Amino acid sequence: MLANAPVTTLLPVIDLKRARDFYENKLGLRPVGLKPDGKFVYAGGGGAVIALFPKEGGTKAEHTAVSFQVKDIGAAVKALKTNGVVFEDYDFPGLKTVNHVCVLGAEKAAWFKDTEGNYLCIHEDIA
Repeated sequence: MLANAPVTTLLPVIDLKRARDFYENKLGLRPVGLKPDGKFVYAGGGGAVIALFPKEGGTKAEHTAVSFQVKDIGAAVKALKTNGVVFEDYDFPGLKTVNHVCVLGAEKAAWFKDTEGNYLCIHEDIA
């Protein structure tokens, strides 16, 4: 029933202006515009849509909200760091980053937070 339905990822933000600056100038997402309900929408690759919505207090989620697939994670980390993105580093059993990247099964991944505390990820398939 929903196999061909377009998907929109909704991300809560405390400060829409600050979040927009991050998504546009640090991540390079293409803005679509402000919706009448207050959401600000971005067009992603492959028809994906990301919508930022103002929410007092933001989010407290401790999981990855969005993961962007990239062809070369090393190059993507370098480019994003140049734009001011700060990556998370982990050293847990089964999850250790080296140069901000870890290998998880058939992919490499690196995480960072947006200005509002949402966890975002870039990943590269390696299998």
